[in-house]
Amino acid sequence: MYYEGMEFGPFDKAESKANKAFEFYEDGKMTQALEELETALELNPTNSCWHFDKALALDSVHRYEEAIDEYEAALQLAPGDLEILNSLAVDYTRTGQYDRAIETFEQIQQLDPKFEPSYCNRIIAYTEMGLHDLAEQMFYLAQQINPCCALCFYNIGNSLFVRGQYKKAIGCWTRTAELESSHPQINYRIAQSYWSLDEGAQAREYFLRELRSNPGDVDVILDFGLFLLEAGDLESAKEKFHRLLEFAPHHPLALFYLGEMAFHQGDFHLAIDLYNQTLRSDGTIAGPYYRLAQVALRRGQMQKARAYLISELRNAPDNPDVLASIGSMFLAVATDPSRQSRPWPAGVRRPPLSSAFGSSDLDHARHCLMRAVEMDHANPDIYYYLGAVSALKGSLHEADEYFAHAIQIKPDHVSALRDSALLYLRQGRVREAVERIRQAKVHWADDPLIRDLNRRIWIEALWARVRALPRWLRDRTLGRTVAHHK
Repeated sequence: MYYEGMEFGPFDKAESKANKAFEFYEDGKMTQALEELETALELNPTNSCWHFDKALALDSVHRYEEAIDEYEAALQLAPGDLEILNSLAVDYTRTGQYDRAIETFEQIQQLDPKFEPSYCNRIIAYTEMGLHDLAEQMFYLAQQINPCCALCFYNIGNSLFVRGQYKKAIGCWTRTAELESSHPQINYRIAQSYWSLDEGAQAREYFLRELRSNPGDVDVILDFGLFLLEAGDLESAKEKFHRLLEFAPHHPLALFYLGEMAFHQGDFHLAIDLYNQTLRSDGTIAGPYYRLAQVALRRGQMQKARAYLISELRNAPDNPDVLASIGSMFLAVATDPSRQSRPWPAGVRRPPLSSAFGSSDLDHARHCLMRAVEMDHANPDIYYYLGAVSALKGSLHEADEYFAHAIQIKPDHVSALRDSALLYLRQGRVREAVERIRQAKVHWADDPLIRDLNRRIWIEALWARVRALPRWLRDRTLGRTVAHHK
């Protein structure tokens, strides 16, 4: 019994702080809860429950590495505690420490083979490791203990989704919803599966269900906006991205996709503003510098385009089509006519053709294109641009091989046919140039560049035949040709 005026000891004060932390935790005030728990642990660091509670609070704000430290501290004070071990293994999974996660789950299984969460949560670990057979094995072991675990169905649904088994994933997530209607993001996951199945009406329905229950979920709003954008419902997509900005005013992806819409609608002034806002919010996001480079090229601002392209490369784009496009833009910068027409200093020997172009820009172009071809071996444009780069760098044999490969993939690739013929012509390989332009005419007979090149090749072929004649016959033939043209 406590009497009025009686002072509390340090352990009592620690207990009071821990109780206050619990109240803050229940109210969702995680910062205050953590402050109270830290004070409690300073007064009494040997309470495993408070280390565990602090770890839970850290988990709620996604500070998983710090939470692991607290779980490990709690475990030292309470060895073999199943709940602590389970939570620790989950955080090992969250931080990619899969070996430690599996080891901890197996430790739980040895301590208590009937502890169902050790199987349920191992489904996610094995899914993230790509070991889906083991994930299914854990699901069936968990089912034998608790056939009505909503989380088990949710977790195995993730494994099925990753493997592209979308209908089975929907079945599992529907079962989760039946067992636990309030399970987080369950309608969202079903919507994603229907979207992947190209069943737009069902996807839209489940997106709307999720937003009715969680109207402020920024991940759902973003994905719904992308779904609408892909479906061609531009106004609805724009509304979703603007709504997302109401919840997260500087959300980089919302700004970027609004910029994309402005770009494709030809409103480049607005697009530039939105791309710059995106970069101020997150300078590492792939895409904005690429688009700014495209706008700069349209305006003939070659050096500005070059700077944007280099910045985009720092963000490591991983889309082969984008990399091919970046390579082609570096090629355009390297062959900028204004660079070639600049006056050369008197008395200084002009460099050869291969170095007259921006060699560093050609190197950037080649780097992008080689990365692109590693990801996509069947894109003829990549091989065509590699051929163009090789030709400009003076590697004519390599250029010939790249052009030929582009034509093999796409026999009507007009640029590869044209430039291949031009390459042969410049090498004096007239017969091969004639054959290549014949191929081009089959597909592009009305193309003015093809017609012009065809005339040049046939003139060159005529002169080659004339040069091959004996001198006395060559003079007579040349005279007849001149007379004919008079």
